[in-house]
Amino acid sequence: MAYGEFANIYDELIYEDINYDKVCEKVIDICTENGMIFEDYLDLACGTGNVAIKVAKYFKNTYAVDLSDDMLNIAFDKFKKNKIKAKVICQDMCELSLNRTFNLITSVLDSTNYITEDEDLLQYFRNVYEHLKEDGLFIFDINSYYKLSTVLGNNIYTYSSDEIFYTWENSFEEEVLNMFLTFFVKQDNGLYEKFEEEHFERAYKESHIEQALQECGFKILEKFAGYSDQKVDENSERILYIVSK
Repeated sequence: MAYGEFANIYDELIYEDINYDKVCEKVIDICTENGMIFEDYLDLACGTGNVAIKVAKYFKNTYAVDLSDDMLNIAFDKFKKNKIKAKVICQDMCELSLNRTFNLITSVLDSTNYITEDEDLLQYFRNVYEHLKEDGLFIFDINSYYKLSTVLGNNIYTYSSDEIFYTWENSFEEEVLNMFLTFFVKQDNGLYEKFEEEHFERAYKESHIEQALQECGFKILEKFAGYSDQKVDENSERILYIVSK
């Protein structure tokens, strides 16, 4: 998945819906509770860097990986502006190869759902396992099966502001949510430019994810309903996993 032109408006559309401070606080609390050595940090599918830039302040070394050059260019500018040293790398997280290990690896905001094939999911988990230090943690979240199949499901959404209008059409079939987005973005000349994006997210049941993790050697330490302290139930829309070697 590459976001293309969407990268330029990603923050405007997403930032208000996600409490990045809460995400970072939860991640750091988990690390502290588990006696983390705050040395090497890797964020996978980092996007425009909104999570990595906050977590990076606690670590000596930060790596940020994403498949989209457009997203990484924005993330790089944010790191530079905030005077945070980070290595920004364009790479498919299912083919992760960095030749070093990390105390903390994160992959947040349902990036794992974008992996739609079982073989790729296992390869992704294996690669993360190999890049994790013996006392390290892998923290990631997924959109729940309930959210993708029922909440988002076969629905249509619209968004409108002075600068952007879009439609978001969903179809759910065979455990995969197809999201087709059409954007109209206002340009400097006052005219609107149209572009389209198509994305796919796999709806994973908890048992599927947990079996894959255990097959790759991970120990599941905890899981939460999103970035809260609440337990996961049948209506949880986001599931946060904390796993270790």
